[in-house]
Amino acid sequence: MKNPHYEYLGRRMREYHRTHPWRLSEGGLYVPHAYWDMGPESLSYWDDVGFILNGRRVMVWWQHPRYGYRNAIESLAFKEAGDDPRDDWLFEGGIQSYKKVGKSGKRKKPSSYTSREMSSEQRLYYDKVSQIEGRLTREGIDHQVSLSWKWERLSWAMGVSLVAPMEVRNEQDLAEVARLARALILQQTTLAREFPDFVYDRASWLRDQALLAAQPPRETHNPTA
Repeated sequence: MKNPHYEYLGRRMREYHRTHPWRLSEGGLYVPHAYWDMGPESLSYWDDVGFILNGRRVMVWWQHPRYGYRNAIESLAFKEAGDDPRDDWLFEGGIQSYKKVGKSGKRKKPSSYTSREMSSEQRLYYDKVSQIEGRLTREGIDHQVSLSWKWERLSWAMGVSLVAPMEVRNEQDLAEVARLARALILQQTTLAREFPDFVYDRASWLRDQALLAAQPPRETHNPTA
């Protein structure tokens, strides 16, 4: 029996695809990011890629397990730092600027907003968080990140969230992410088959930190700057 909600989302996907065409690469992929800052030994954390499957868009949000591990370090650093002073310096106590509009110049509309300086308590708190995060980054934490993938129907595409230990340094690497996502959707493979017994843990993180420390500084240039 057909599900009316899924049927509706399918129609919305196809309609959106017709009216908002993707600019695809020669390999038939939607590639939203550039790789000018990635070298052959760079460690990657996340990326996005899109492709067309059975006339519908598929958008893949990929993460390397080290990305989840790094997020866990950041969360633990805030936890160890204790209570946040919660000084809402971005939005409270700032200065709103206006500009005159209209021929008479009597009307005004907001043109910019200048935030005030954060309190000394808030600055000290962020310094404390940064110090703790640096220590946890060097030492690692007792945490594991497992591989996973899930998909959901959206009104404009099928969304795939994928956690897999791949390095994405260029469009060729990104094509491998798309290939894996497509194979998972079509049930042609599994993450357990592709990466048997894999888990990202403290030892994995410390190996990555050693690799980063051994790399010489890179001179990067943004060609769009």
